[in-house]
Amino acid sequence: MAGETTKVQKSSSLPLEGRVAIVTGASGGIGKAIASHLQSLGARVAKADLLVSEINTSGTSPQPQAIAVRADISDPDQVKLLFDRTEQEFCSKIHILVNCAGVMDPKYPALANTSVEDWDKTFNVNTRGAFFCSKEAANRLARGGGGRIILISTSIVGGLFPGYGAYAASKAAVETMAKIMAKELKGSGITVNCVAPGSVATELFFAGKTEETIKRLVDSCPLGRLGQPEDVRKIVGFLAGDDGEWINGQIIRANGGSVV
Repeated sequence: MAGETTKVQKSSSLPLEGRVAIVTGASGGIGKAIASHLQSLGARVAKADLLVSEINTSGTSPQPQAIAVRADISDPDQVKLLFDRTEQEFCSKIHILVNCAGVMDPKYPALANTSVEDWDKTFNVNTRGAFFCSKEAANRLARGGGGRIILISTSIVGGLFPGYGAYAASKAAVETMAKIMAKELKGSGITVNCVAPGSVATELFFAGKTEETIKRLVDSCPLGRLGQPEDVRKIVGFLAGDDGEWINGQIIRANGGSVV
């Protein structure tokens, strides 16, 4: 299937009807919200996460509308199997990859106090995993229009906050990969972008933070609140559709104005 040109024709008002998406890190938080949103827009969705115990299907139609696949994205063999199973289950080329899987050290250590083990764990998932998923997508997504690679980064890359050294560095590498890959995929019809949320009310965000820290982050946002997964999923949904085609090689910092 690699290298095939596939232009999906939509027959309803659902902008992603007929398209197949993979969303990593889809068991909770932003990833879960994105997976559900893409499905509501008509896409058939493979929800990938290390916490999934086995392939599951949802829906009553002969072809499933969503599947769940256990996958460790830091393992290239498991990433390949994720793409294989998605194609097999949906009997279709894949059109959209949203890589949302990520980890962050809840101890928030200074770089001088960051252990090699924690550094490696952060880069294995955030950077190595994004590389493997993007590489597989670049070789296997449908050509000719509708191909989308959307990588979830973080506004911390722009904020450069102390205590986030390993996390910010791992995501800065992802943003660089996205910009370069967008140029390398010239002529394929595949776009590559990063969405970089700010403080979003998820388990990953709250881990290890005091109430004082959370209040300070809320106060730093001109809109006076934490982001919600729904704020991010709408941006991803736009980029995944035809209306987002002209946005390519960009980093979209979605943070309510707290980091510019």
